[in-house]
Amino acid sequence: MPKDYYEVLGVPRSADTKQIKSAFRRLARQYHPDVSEEADAEDKFKEITAAYEVLSDDEMRARYDRFGHDGLNGASGFGQGMGGFGFEDIFDMFNSAFGEQRGGQRRAPSRGGDRRVDVTIDFIDSVFGIEKEVEFLRLERCEECDGSGAAEGSRIVTCRNCNGSGEVRQVQQTLLGSMVRTHTCPSCGGKGSSISNPCRSCDGSGRRRQRALLNVKIPPGVSEGIQIQVRGEGDAGENGAPPGNLFVVVHVKDHAYFKRNENDIILDISINIAQAALGDTIQVETVDGLVDLDISPGTQTGKIFRLRGRGFPRLRADGSSSGRGDQLVGVQVETPTSLSEQQRELFSQLAETFGRDISSQRSGRGLFERAMDFLAGDDN
Repeated sequence: MPKDYYEVLGVPRSADTKQIKSAFRRLARQYHPDVSEEADAEDKFKEITAAYEVLSDDEMRARYDRFGHDGLNGASGFGQGMGGFGFEDIFDMFNSAFGEQRGGQRRAPSRGGDRRVDVTIDFIDSVFGIEKEVEFLRLERCEECDGSGAAEGSRIVTCRNCNGSGEVRQVQQTLLGSMVRTHTCPSCGGKGSSISNPCRSCDGSGRRRQRALLNVKIPPGVSEGIQIQVRGEGDAGENGAPPGNLFVVVHVKDHAYFKRNENDIILDISINIAQAALGDTIQVETVDGLVDLDISPGTQTGKIFRLRGRGFPRLRADGSSSGRGDQLVGVQVETPTSLSEQQRELFSQLAETFGRDISSQRSGRGLFERAMDFLAGDDN
């Protein structure tokens, strides 16, 4: 049930208009959310405002005294009494009284905006890093007026409407006394000054949109979608304010046969059945060039060999790198599909030595299991 409005304001039911107004002013200053440290200050402030709205109106007070809160149904809504002053008006007036002054302060020159540019590099360049020239549009300081926004011979004059403060003030008489409300000056937009003859090249803004060319160092080990921040290469700031930053978003082209898995490089190769059975030393491609790889005798399809230190550099947050990942070489044993007469004869002789019995591997590890074991650290 709503609290009794006389109890809310702390006045007797016989209180006159002066006593009610005095109690409201005292409680409003005590519980205004901008000055009170109590957790429920805003709720109390609304409550005393609602009580005052009813008890300060003779007709609404008479109805309340006779019927209680039920007698207020259909009465003017909250915020419609008090001479047209609602809760939000009181809230704003207190903000002005306590110095909050929303949006009324002189606007300082704005920092320049950030810019984004996308760049695409080759897979090998993402391993070793590269310097790329990027082209993009940004706001640069106008050379014709040197960023002032004023044409040659023009003067920057103090705004007459706000006398250079960037704000205008309005005094209002309220139940709580005189309140000063401040607003951004509509004539100068809060700058406090205006230009008598704006620069034609930049229309008085002091900045022009220009096409920029910049060499950006892309560090070793970058991955798809990584952002590189280049400080101070975004839009120029207003009237000497700091510039924004440039964010370079890197995209990496797919390679013909290399693939990436975190800091490791994956390569699939094929060997013939003789190399798999007898073993061999072969040369395989890496991002560093050709290297020797020893194929052990009896190698099966799915066997994975590790070439340590042939992967991606481990990129740190500051752009430096520490060590490199590995290259994982997965082997596929190819079965020949066409044989010469000599090869067929040799395979026939070999087949006689193996016999024709077939055995099932009921508990043997398949390709998937072997791959999982390898990535978990079991190289056997």
